[in-house]
Amino acid sequence: MTKEQYQAAYDDPEAQQNPGPASRKVAEQQISDGALRGYLAYDGGISIGWCNANDRANYPAEPYYDDVLFHAPAEMKEKAVVCFEIAPDHRRKGVATALLNQVITDAKAEGYAAVVGFPVMRKERYEWDNQGPIRLYEKTGFTKASEKDGKAVMRKMLS
Repeated sequence: MTKEQYQAAYDDPEAQQNPGPASRKVAEQQISDGALRGYLAYDGGISIGWCNANDRANYPAEPYYDDVLFHAPAEMKEKAVVCFEIAPDHRRKGVATALLNQVITDAKAEGYAAVVGFPVMRKERYEWDNQGPIRLYEKTGFTKASEKDGKAVMRKMLS
């Protein structure tokens, strides 16, 4: 989201107290508009995981997070993996790895030059820490392109 979109979505005091419903509403609208793209993982017809993966050119050039720049010009032909959400009882079972591998496979088929991820570098994982651990990217062939203030940019070249 742009800063303006973020402000409009979360300016309401109720949204500030409980951002979950506001976030869901924004995500539903972005999916409907084709702005938010990603992958779902299912187990027996039930959704157990989500991976937000989109062309970097589709992200705002000036995001609401001042320190995380998902955007890159279209000519770079990079796909960004922004977050994972895995159901608690399906974590540590390879769901995120399977989602990331599918992103890589599809990005290659679609002619992307690279896939880029943005994990936060820390030893302890938190419930809200949805960028995926750095080891997830490393085990799927990504290398660290940069690091700043505990945040890494991981890149897997596809060509």
